[in-house]
Amino acid sequence: MPSTLTPQQAWGLLQAGNERFVSGAVDHPHQDAGWRRSLEESQHPHAVIFGCADSRLAAEIIFDVGLGDVFVIRTAGQVIDDAVLGSLQFAIEETAVPLIIILGHDNCGAVTAAVDAMETAEMPKSFMRSLVERIMPSVMAARAQGVTDVNGTVKEHTDQMVHRVVDTSQAVATAVAEGKAAVMAVTYSLSDGSVQIGDTLGPVEA
Repeated sequence: MPSTLTPQQAWGLLQAGNERFVSGAVDHPHQDAGWRRSLEESQHPHAVIFGCADSRLAAEIIFDVGLGDVFVIRTAGQVIDDAVLGSLQFAIEETAVPLIIILGHDNCGAVTAAVDAMETAEMPKSFMRSLVERIMPSVMAARAQGVTDVNGTVKEHTDQMVHRVVDTSQAVATAVAEGKAAVMAVTYSLSDGSVQIGDTLGPVEA
């Protein structure tokens, strides 16, 4: 059974959870044994959170949600590859999830590496190069707008990934075009735990 929430309702739940997290009044919902057993045969998440793999960016914690509530995908710098696209397609087609959050954060190490590469004209070695190459278009887009600092570039990268997900995933693009799902850029503050909304596509407002 797919989620019955609209994209706006799904965002409302996550927003309320983040407000609880920021204030320190978390509920830790859906983490008891009974709820765990109820999910044994199926899952009905109300959002995908595609975020950075940074250890300080635990999506379930910062949005105060529990088991079965969110479908989480994480890569350093929230960069897209075939595995990410396949995971997004699964979430859209198999669970009909109504909301995709692209979650970045300030002081991101992967984005910092890309900014450094732009400034020094020296690419990192081995597999870090692949990460930087995937982030570099966002660095260039930020520079075109006069943005050179890491945190400003993080915001631009998170916005860019919203559009890239829709451009590269037919499943996501179709769901957005039909009004069944929305994609939203969210940037997280490591210091106070709050989130800032960026670009959105689909039927959802901040």
